[in-house]
Amino acid sequence: MQRRSFLKHSALAAAGLAGVACTPRLKLPAKKTHVLTLSFDDGFKKSFYRIAEIHQEYGLKACLNVIATGHLPDFRKVDDWILPELLGDFDDWNRLAGRGHEVMPHSWQHLNLTKIPVSQARENILKCLDYFEQHLDGYAPQKAVYNYAFDASTEALDLFTLQHVKAVRTGGWLLWEDETYNTLPVMEKTGRLGCWTNGPDNNDRWVDRQVNEFLATEGGWLILNLHGLDQEGWGPISADYLDQLLKRLVRIDQLAILPAGAALAG
Repeated sequence: MQRRSFLKHSALAAAGLAGVACTPRLKLPAKKTHVLTLSFDDGFKKSFYRIAEIHQEYGLKACLNVIATGHLPDFRKVDDWILPELLGDFDDWNRLAGRGHEVMPHSWQHLNLTKIPVSQARENILKCLDYFEQHLDGYAPQKAVYNYAFDASTEALDLFTLQHVKAVRTGGWLLWEDETYNTLPVMEKTGRLGCWTNGPDNNDRWVDRQVNEFLATEGGWLILNLHGLDQEGWGPISADYLDQLLKRLVRIDQLAILPAGAALAG
């Protein structure tokens, strides 16, 4: 499964959307034409500490998205990849957030919200956001990005969630029909961020290809949805590859590597 695209930076300058906490815009640092977000999902304890450590080695902040109930006794595994014994808790997430890394909500139970009744989907979203507000130090709805499980949403769910957070991250293929970088239409709704993912096998080569193709464009914002390192999670990348990737990318003058929330100006 291969899904790829990017958001042109001009797209995020669109007009505000009624009910949205604030109007997100892509914040391009001076002299930067490309923004890359490596958005890691689920909350694998071992992987997330290592992801944060590797980012820190290059002066970067990691983009970490965690399941609100992943640490609770009644959480059950999801498919073959999200196993309770591999997940961290909010002591871990507060520790990593305290180091400056970005920790954002990634669902209440990791359900595909498009496959359950709308009322239940909304309840799951609100429970997730309430839990983050109560348990994550420094959590602020006006700065939050809600990252859908399975990158699955609908426009109606997006509009509902955007009443409570700054932005939502969903599947880019749900926002656009065309998967070619240079022909993507302008993003229709402020606050809806498209990402791309691949799995279930090792993603090193896939990530390399997406990044290289992106760097060959005129610029914009590429969000790649990743999971764990080495053997953890769906479509993992290797720790050594992540280290070498960031070592290479931080030397590129026109590129900024930012978490999704940090890339958005208030």
